[in-house]
Amino acid sequence: MKNTQATLYQNNYRINLFQKFLLLCSGGNIHILRKTPSEWNKFSGIGGIVLFTAVFATLSAAYAMFTIFDDIWASIGFGILWGLMIFNLDRYIVSSIKKTGTWWNQILMSIPRLILATFLGIIISKPLELKIFEKEVNKQLNTIIQRNKTELQKQMNGRILQQSGPFETEKNLIAEKTAQYQKSYDSAAVELEKEILGKQSSLTSGKVGFGTNAKRKQELKEQRRQDLENYQKQTAPRLEYLDKEISKVYTNLETERKSTETFEDKFNGFAARLQALDELGKNSAIIATAAAFIMGLFICLEISPVLVKLISSVGPYDYLLEKTENDFRLYSKEKIEKGNAQTDFRIDDFKENLKNKI
Repeated sequence: MKNTQATLYQNNYRINLFQKFLLLCSGGNIHILRKTPSEWNKFSGIGGIVLFTAVFATLSAAYAMFTIFDDIWASIGFGILWGLMIFNLDRYIVSSIKKTGTWWNQILMSIPRLILATFLGIIISKPLELKIFEKEVNKQLNTIIQRNKTELQKQMNGRILQQSGPFETEKNLIAEKTAQYQKSYDSAAVELEKEILGKQSSLTSGKVGFGTNAKRKQELKEQRRQDLENYQKQTAPRLEYLDKEISKVYTNLETERKSTETFEDKFNGFAARLQALDELGKNSAIIATAAAFIMGLFICLEISPVLVKLISSVGPYDYLLEKTENDFRLYSKEKIEKGNAQTDFRIDDFKENLKNKI
């Protein structure tokens, strides 16, 4: 029996390079796995899932960064960096689950890892959803841009009314007063014409010809004309100033509108695409369902190594891992106990020698 166990622990089975790579991806202890060939398939499968999750995370991050920086090399660099981080994190999540404890301990140990894996699955899926629905997202982005431009124009119109309002009000007051002067002049001209033609009214004599009353009305008409012209000359500089200020308001706001619209035309970043995807989901049940399935797929992909590790039965690898850890634990405990005993012995010896000297 002892010889069989020794042979079992000492044999080093051959592992091909690809399988060894997958075993390393699984986060398993390669030295222990060499002694447990029956576990290779399970850990190779876990390693493959971890590897492909990292590949999808790399593609996802690279696309997300490309929509932000519009630089392919920076996007590739960040995507690889993100993929390596996800790869390392997934390896840790899987390798940290121990199978030798009780079922409830394994469940409690897996819950925070499942939550973290779910969160990672959502993060990885979103950029890939944007790429899958790219045409629909671009169309919705144009709708959002046009909507923003319409809202911007409404805001500009409100600001035009607010800033040019005092000038327009003063212009209207001047125009009203000018109209009053014009009305007075027109009324005097009509009364003069009636007087000359001999039309009977409460303000005319009813005699035809240019008589005393007609002369007086001629003077009144001339006075009204002078009043009108004097007021127009008096208000002309002010009207010119008001027109310039109103024109300045329109020019400044038009320049601001064009500048803002230029930025609106570039409204195609990562956050804008997420907004477009969210609106697509609200407006279309089919897209919302498809996006939910894609997210669910990546969540399942991300949590599957944890679930595989959780539902699999305890195997030789788990026993050997527990034995190895226990050996180190006992060795450490033994060294600590020996160190403490030696220290106590030296202290007691020192005290004894000190008493003898006294």
